[in-house]
Amino acid sequence: MFHIKTYNAISNKGLDRFNRELYQVSADCEQPDAVVLRSQSLHDQDLPSTVKAIARAGAGVNNVPVEACTKAGVVVFNTPGANANAVKELVLAGLLLSSRDITGGMRYVQSLTEMTDADAMGKLLEKEKKRFAGNELYGRTLGVVGLGAIGSMVAEMALALGMDVVGFDPALSVEAAWKLPSQVEKMDNLQALMARSDYITLHVPAIAPTRHMINAEVLQAVKAGAVLLNFARESIVDADAVVASLDEGRLGMYVCDFPEPNLLQRPDVLAMPHIGASTAEAEENCAVMAVDQLKDFLESGNIKNSVNFPQINLPRSGGYRITFVNDNVSGVLGNVLSVFTQNNINVLDMMNKSRDDIAYNILDVEQVPSAEVIKAIGDVEHVIAIRVLN
Repeated sequence: MFHIKTYNAISNKGLDRFNRELYQVSADCEQPDAVVLRSQSLHDQDLPSTVKAIARAGAGVNNVPVEACTKAGVVVFNTPGANANAVKELVLAGLLLSSRDITGGMRYVQSLTEMTDADAMGKLLEKEKKRFAGNELYGRTLGVVGLGAIGSMVAEMALALGMDVVGFDPALSVEAAWKLPSQVEKMDNLQALMARSDYITLHVPAIAPTRHMINAEVLQAVKAGAVLLNFARESIVDADAVVASLDEGRLGMYVCDFPEPNLLQRPDVLAMPHIGASTAEAEENCAVMAVDQLKDFLESGNIKNSVNFPQINLPRSGGYRITFVNDNVSGVLGNVLSVFTQNNINVLDMMNKSRDDIAYNILDVEQVPSAEVIKAIGDVEHVIAIRVLN
């Protein structure tokens, strides 16, 4: 029986995928094998030693102490792409709201509370509508920073609207490159994209290299009057630099999902309350992906969409499965295999993958490993954690 601890309101569509004959799911589990969460911060909490994995139902993992988890051999999963469509649609809303003064016009209409004559109101609005005129997106250039799951969908959407699209992503994976529309023109650097784009939309993760990637220096290169959209993470943008650029008249408008005090009450800022992934569909998709990845890891040892462990998948070869985590140094796997040799245990199949300082191994063996064998493997230098899967 696996014990799963949940934080936040995880969609039942995801939680129902846990077979209750194999899993006990509870918000107050004290010794969980794994954790499923959304926005709950774990930085100030002591994780029980029983925890083997954490699944974040969402893309960002800044609420999880990833480095500490890695050192403890705990796999951290996220769900990239599960909320991509929800964010993409909000980006579209941001593009439309920033290109035409829709909100200003609606506020003006709602201010006409003293008018009682519909004909008079119609004539007034016909006269005043020029105050809220804007421009069309067709033919404009959208710069997409970060061309992963969300960025590529935004690029496709913009192309369908008749926009020109340029993109920049220094960490573009081969898989993401294959999914990217061929019409997207790749830019060599961020400044070149800023100078070319009428609209710039950000879709990069919140990691150390991306902190304040939009800063005063980068904003010096922005095309005059351009609109910056941030539906990724607040730390990517230096809000003070954005305000300064708006005040200088260089940046035309800032649209974001991450309000800060210095952004409020500005007509050139459209701030939303972090609702990028707040759709029923996105929450369900994230929960389903998080649970499926967690089940595959707990039951078979496979890893997909981890932010700190390598991706690995080994089909079952029969026998009994063992997984272990070790420091990524030479000789560890050989020393573990020697334990099997000394105990006359035949290895049917195996796979070894590494990522940065961590290595992860899956082995299918012919005989049931005894407690002594498991202890001997755990005692091998640099082995961090070991599991036996039935």
